[in-house]
Amino acid sequence: MIITIPLKPIPAQRFTCPLAGQSYTFWLRQLQSGLYLDLTIQTRPLILGALCLHGTDIIRNPASPLQGTLTFTDTQGSQDPDYTGLVSRFVLQFEDTAS
Repeated sequence: MIITIPLKPIPAQRFTCPLAGQSYTFWLRQLQSGLYLDLTIQTRPLILGALCLHGTDIIRNPASPLQGTLTFTDTQGSQDPDYTGLVSRFVLQFEDTAS
């Protein structure tokens, strides 16, 4: 199952989202060098400072408790995401591979 994670077209945002039966906290922030993501479960960090790239799995750790792929997709091409196109052009999706 693929879940689209709700985002806002703002340069920094922190929000929680349920994935695979648990609540995860996302922190997205736009820096000059790109869009970056932190992902935590409760207070435990899973991903810190990951550069978000088009079509590249952000999780990349087979030992992660979140089993699946977390990927930004450019719906109009193949550019890496930036905050100005969040929602309208760039979508963040999670595909659960545990089931």
